Amino acid sequence: MTDPLQERLAEQIAYYRARAPEYDAWANREGEFDRGHDNRAWHVEKRRLATALRRFSPSGHVLEIAGGTGQWTEQLLRHTPLLTVLDAAPEALAENRKRTSRYTTMIEYHLGDVFTWEPPERYDVVFFSYWLSHVPPEYFAGFWKQVDRFLKPDGRVFLIDNLPTDAAKELDPEHPADDQGSVLRPAPDGSLYRVWKVLWSPEELRSMLSDLGWRFDVFPTGEYFLWAQGSRR
Repeated sequence: MTDPLQERLAEQIAYYRARAPEYDAWANREGEFDRGHDNRAWHVEKRRLATALRRFSPSGHVLEIAGGTGQWTEQLLRHTPLLTVLDAAPEALAENRKRTSRYTTMIEYHLGDVFTWEPPERYDVVFFSYWLSHVPPEYFAGFWKQVDRFLKPDGRVFLIDNLPTDAAKELDPEHPADDQGSVLRPAPDGSLYRVWKVLWSPEELRSMLSDLGWRFDVFPTGEYFLWAQGSRR
């Protein structure tokens, strides 16, 4: 019997495969002033994310989950001598390789599904940006078991995601799909794909992770983003 969740995960991957060649231009549309918004606050909060990551100092061997086209891969390369990038979309990894080709840091690229990927080793840091909101609620606990498998005993985690605020939703409106927790996004050719977009408040995320045996500090940057750092409890 086909697993509906697996079908939806495949659809989510298909969306990012279709979007990869122009993903950066699409993602950075939030920085434009095309909806009557003064988005200076958006830019300020993006800089706060970079500052938080710098203070976290992701040293050692770092694993980036869902590295995509490499917007945050570049940030990580400023901190670590060895980076492993995992993504399920080969087109996104190809864009990531292009973007990071000028760096001398050793980078390993792995094509794989984070929910089933077998890591060749354990890592000092696991990092992911705008990925947790794409995890189905039914897979939330299982995903964190995977993160536990990826980490060394004293390993650390840093994550970035969107906030469930009215300001963030107004700046980047999306149409709900026919099942809870997912939205419809158009590909460049106009076809629609269902992707998960499950957003957590800092308090909700901190509590949920605590219940799973993690100790996290979770901070909003303002109206648009949150970042969190933590480890096993």
